[in-house]
Amino acid sequence: MNFSSARQYFYQEIQQSDEYIDLAKAALYIALEEYPNLDPEEYLNALDTMAQELQERLPSSRYPLRIVQCINQYLYDDLKFSGNKTDYYNPRNSFFNDVIDRRLGIPITLALIYLEVARRIDFPMVGVGMPGHFLIRPDVPDIEIFVDAFNGGEIIFAQDCEERLSQLYQQPVMLQAEFLAVVSHRQFLARMLTNLKFIYIKQQNLEKTLGAVERILLLFPNLTLELRDRGLIYYKLGYYPLAVDDLQNYLAKVPDAEDASLIRQLLDFFG
Repeated sequence: MNFSSARQYFYQEIQQSDEYIDLAKAALYIALEEYPNLDPEEYLNALDTMAQELQERLPSSRYPLRIVQCINQYLYDDLKFSGNKTDYYNPRNSFFNDVIDRRLGIPITLALIYLEVARRIDFPMVGVGMPGHFLIRPDVPDIEIFVDAFNGGEIIFAQDCEERLSQLYQQPVMLQAEFLAVVSHRQFLARMLTNLKFIYIKQQNLEKTLGAVERILLLFPNLTLELRDRGLIYYKLGYYPLAVDDLQNYLAKVPDAEDASLIRQLLDFFG
């Protein structure tokens, strides 16, 4: 399976209405560009098997907290999934097939394991895009708990989220409602790709950075900063006509951007 077909599968999946996007499939199509011989069905079947095994262990009482505890025991005690705290920025933590194979991941990919298994046992859960640390929560009225998939499925409350944000930013942070907002499927995938983007920037791998940015723009074509970044990457890679096109579009959308003068200087280079 070649690069273009992997991108095509991803594009086709995200053309659906947001709620119908299959997150597991889309995440595997992201991985397919890195692993051209990957068989998505193998990993979808693995998730089905996990859910079947979990179904047999569910308590007779379907109280949400009991179910969360049961999922936690299965994923973290039995299957040994865990957050990769020693090699957090390894790109393999962001590829869904690797996370399933290695039982190691970062908050958002472990959250995806959790969400997909929960969905298969008809226990509704949603992603929560807390800055710096992705969480999930049961989509059940009057249940105000969050689950930290990176830390063994730890159950936390809003006050704990505020404390974690303060630790993360090393200063007091007052919790705002948008910090715990539910993310759409497209936002979920964009956050996965943004993680990869910054890993590849750190590695100075421009081609792979470009691939991440291109897919973010497939999800959200009007993200001006991603448009700018794609233009700058095109420039560095020597794709000058494409760079000019993106950077001119960027300035047309945000003529008063803080970096507008720098972008204009760069465009002047092309005459």
